[in-house]
Amino acid sequence: MEPLVAVILVGVPLAWLVGFAAYAYVDAPKHGMNPRKWALISFAVPLFGFLAYVFERDELDYDPETDPYAGGDDDRTGGFAVHESRQGEKRLGPAGTEADDGDEDADDEWDDPDGVDR
Repeated sequence: MEPLVAVILVGVPLAWLVGFAAYAYVDAPKHGMNPRKWALISFAVPLFGFLAYVFERDELDYDPETDPYAGGDDDRTGGFAVHESRQGEKRLGPAGTEADDGDEDADDEWDDPDGVDR
C-alpha cells in the first residue's frame, strides 16, 4: 500500500477522532460532566460517541447580571449595546446623518411637500 494512501485512510479519520475527544475533554467541565469519560466515549465510538456527548450536555445558563451588553437602565441606547467610550456622543441617524431627536414635526414622517396629506 502506498504511504500516502495509508495516511489518508488511517491518519485523517484518526485525527478526527482525536479532535472530537479533545473537544469533549476540554468542553465537558464547563457543563459539569466527567471529561475523561466523555473523551473516551468520543474516541472509542466513532462519530456517534461525539454526537452523544453534544446532545447529552446541558446548555450553559445565561445570566444577564454578568453580561456587560445585556442592556441596562440607559433608555438612550434603545436596547442596543453601546461601548462605554461612546456613551456621551451624539447619536447618528441613517447613513451617518445627525439623528432626528423628535423636535421637528413628528407627523411628517416622509418629509412630504406642503399640501400633501396622508
